[in-house]
Amino acid sequence: MKNITNFEDLLIDKYGKKGIAERDKFDADSLAFRLGVMLKEARNEANLTQEQLAERTGTKKSYISRIERGLSDIQISTYHKLIEMGLGKHLNISIG
Repeated sequence: MKNITNFEDLLIDKYGKKGIAERDKFDADSLAFRLGVMLKEARNEANLTQEQLAERTGTKKSYISRIERGLSDIQISTYHKLIEMGLGKHLNISIG
């Protein structure tokens, strides 16, 4: 391994710099995974099944499952609906 001192260096070594197709795919997949984990944790805290969340938001259980497994590229508006309408929580987004 090269002289890697932080996580960004590791990502550059493995996938390339931001803007390169392979790195952009990794970043998108990583975001989908993280959003899925957060949704699953919030759903479990609300003591809801995937089916119950789907019913509350007019989606399908299979769609909730794909999101939670990081297999679906979700729009912010849909994520907002799942969090606010489905779970009764507030979605805060910050850009930093």
